[in-house]
Amino acid sequence: MRQLNTWVNPIDVSITNWMAKYSILLLRISLGIVFFWFGVLKFFPGLSPAQELATDTISKLSFGAVQPNLSLPILATWECLIGLGLITNRFMRATLLLLLVQMLGTITPLFLFPAEAFGHFPYAPTLEGQYIIKNLVLISSALIIGATVRGGAVIADPEAVNQARQLIGHPSD
Repeated sequence: MRQLNTWVNPIDVSITNWMAKYSILLLRISLGIVFFWFGVLKFFPGLSPAQELATDTISKLSFGAVQPNLSLPILATWECLIGLGLITNRFMRATLLLLLVQMLGTITPLFLFPAEAFGHFPYAPTLEGQYIIKNLVLISSALIIGATVRGGAVIADPEAVNQARQLIGHPSD
């Protein structure tokens, strides 16, 4: 077993270091692609499966003041801006703020339209409900990216992490 560890450990370290170096970049770009793609679809009525639920939600949240003919292009532009910000790594704080505000809006149909979001409330989401619930992963991804905005990073070396924790007086997990 020791011989296997001797052979596997350097490979494991190399792979872990690669993931630490590139994971945030790949997460940011892939999240950006998702937002940009879904935003572009909303510029073409009928292509986005979330279009009706999104416009109904905005209409309800605005007490009917914002109708679909206005809300859909605004939402499409909003999502494209989020996507472009993530892809280009520009205006990241503003981009993440737009993303988190948009995500708050996407969660509201669970409460505003539970019959559309759940086949059997609260444990069997419809396809629309699943579409909304998966946004928890997008929110978590945004939080991870946000943690690096001020220069934070993923560190693959456990010794470096422990040393940093000792320097700041943070207990080890």
